[in-house]
Amino acid sequence: MAEEEPLHEWAARRDRRRAADREITGTRRAAPLADGARASHVVPDAPRALMEWDGHSWVTVGVAANADAAREFLGHVPAPAPETGPDVQPASPGLGPGRGRHRKP
Repeated sequence: MAEEEPLHEWAARRDRRRAADREITGTRRAAPLADGARASHVVPDAPRALMEWDGHSWVTVGVAANADAAREFLGHVPAPAPETGPDVQPASPGLGPGRGRHRKP
């Protein structure tokens, strides 16, 4: 019969795995306070509960007024608005510059 892994080694391996999982998922979270769907694009103006991981559980640290304020708390920086004006040409949908063999003349 194979020897079983000692409990202290198993616990250390489990703690390393849990720490790695938290690195992937992050230590901050924003949950909508509105009823229904939880996606941010469904109700962007609904308030959000702001939570942080304290090592054992998610702790509420505040409330954001809407999805944009919650994104700032999460560290997401909004993309800059595209420039507009008479010199800026609109981009072709899905086509880059040049004429490739696969494109029709």
